[in-house]
Parts: sequence; C-alpha cells; structure tokens
Amino acid sequence: MHRSEPSNNAKKQREATIFEAACQVIRDKGFHHARITDIAQEAGISYGLVYHYFGSKAHLYDAILEEWWNGLFNALEETDRQSAPVETKLSAIVHYFFDLYDQRPNLVHIFVTEISRASANLTPARLKFFKIFFDKTEKIMAGAQETNELRSDIKARYLTYIFFGALESFVSTMVLENQPLKGPAQKERIVSGLLEVFLNGAREKERSRKQPGGRDR
Repeated sequence: MHRSEPSNNAKKQREATIFEAACQVIRDKGFHHARITDIAQEAGISYGLVYHYFGSKAHLYDAILEEWWNGLFNALEETDRQSAPVETKLSAIVHYFFDLYDQRPNLVHIFVTEISRASANLTPARLKFFKIFFDKTEKIMAGAQETNELRSDIKARYLTYIFFGALESFVSTMVLENQPLKGPAQKERIVSGLLEVFLNGAREKERSRKQPGGRDR
C-alpha cells in the first residue's frame, strides 16, 4: 500500500502540471490553435506524456470545463446545506468567479473566451453544464420568491438570466481588458456592487397596506 503512494502522488502532480500548462497555452493561443506540442513544452515534458495522461486536446478541454463547473456546483451545494438566505447563495456564485479570477486567472479567461462566448466549442455534452447551472440558480430564485425575499412578478428563470448576464458581462469586461484585481478590498466592492444592483431590482418591495381611496385592506 505505502509503495504505491509516491507514484500516485507523482501522477497527480504530473496531471496538475499538464492541466495548468494547457490552461496557459489555451489562454495564449485559443483552443483551436493550441497544440499538444505547445502544451508539452509549457509543461516541460514530452508530448507523448500529455497523450498518456489526457488522451487528446479535446479531453484536456473537457477536463478544464469539469474543473470550472464542479467547483461552482460545490460552492452552490455548500450554501444549500446551510439553508442560507438568497443573498448568501448568490454571493457564493459571484465570489466563485472573482476568487478564481484572483487565484487562477487562466481558468476564468478560458471560461469567458472559450466556453461562455465560443458557441463553436459548446457541444450538447458541454452545454449540459450550463443547463445544470441555470437550473440550480433558478431553484435559488424560486425558493427566494416563496419566502418573499425576491419579487414574484418576474419569472425565476428570467431572474436567473438577468443575474448571470450581469455577472458574466462584468467578468468578461475585466478579462478582455486584462484588468487584474487590485486586492481583496476591490474584490469585495465588486461582489457587493453586483449583488446590490441585482437585488435592488429583484427584491420584494413592501406593499402598501391601503387600497385605492385610502381604505385599509
């Protein structure tokens, strides 16, 4: 048992090295222009080892997608377990984007340029992740409508699209203009600003207790 541990650790380290090299090369050259030889050179290994660990460039790309989406879904599941209010749940989504933008910018860059805004790369199998994300976020919106945290005169699905549209547009602008985060304080201002703007429009308003004519209901 103990003898296999070093080789398993070495395997995981090699996979991580190839993965990060692929993120860098795909960010620099785009998915379609990135070559396995480029990734191998970035990782400092032979191109045969890239094929050995990931099989093909398409498999590497799918591994990047799964890394992105699984991390986001794990963040959502954590808030579900806590029975958190809607602001906390939406904050977890926004923080996921900007925490990664701060810590692993290549991954966020690929999400924007090669996933979210590159329909040619989105096969039906890859699009399923977007559907899962929208379904999970719509469930958050619908639950908040039931507890009167969010207004109910706008469909939960529409609130989902509005929320994601604002978040994705903001992140895309930073990525495309190559704007790094300037520290935790700026990150928190961005997160607070996005949530404030969305919730101010989506929050359930306190309704008047009087009917037309001034009579109490």
